[in-house]
Amino acid sequence: MIYRSLTLTLFLLICALAHAADLPTPPKGIRVYEIGSAPNFTLKNADGETFVLDNTRGKWVFLHFWASWCGPCRKEMPAIQHMSELIQDDRLIIVLINTAENEDTIFSFLGETGTELNSLMDRDGLVTESWQPRGLPTTFLVDPNGYVRFQAIGGREWDKDTYVGFLRVLLNSSP
Repeated sequence: MIYRSLTLTLFLLICALAHAADLPTPPKGIRVYEIGSAPNFTLKNADGETFVLDNTRGKWVFLHFWASWCGPCRKEMPAIQHMSELIQDDRLIIVLINTAENEDTIFSFLGETGTELNSLMDRDGLVTESWQPRGLPTTFLVDPNGYVRFQAIGGREWDKDTYVGFLRVLLNSSP
C-alpha cells in the first residue's frame, strides 16, 4: 500500500515537473502560482454585458484586479492599455476587474488614465474575495485550460519589453 502511494506521488510529481517545463520562466515581479483551476465567475461591465471566465477556455487570460483609490493601479493602467496595443493577439484576453466601486467611479478613473479597455464590476467584492489577491493591483495569468499559472502583486510596467516578451512567449507555449 505504501509502495503504491509513493509510486503514485512520484508519478504525479514527474508529470507536474514535465508540465511546468513547457511554460517560460517569468521575469522578476511575476511568480509561478500554480493553485489549480481558476475560480469561475460571472460579472457585468458598465454596459451591462456579461462575462463568464469559463467561456475563455482555449485562450490565456490576463486577469487584473484594481480599484480607483489605489495609487499603483492609477500608475499601472496606462501600461496595461499600451501592452494591449503592443500584443494585439486574440489568444490573450485582458480582463480588468474593479473591486466594489460604482460605474461613475470606474468610468472616471478609466478616462483619467487614458484606458480604453473595458472593466468588469465586482460590485459586492465577492469575486475578489474568492480570488484572494494579496493587495491591489494584482494580476493572475490563467492558461487556456483554465488553470492559474502566474501571479503579479503590485504595479508592473506591463508595456516594457521584459513583460511583453514574456507574454508573447507564453502565448506560444503549450500549457
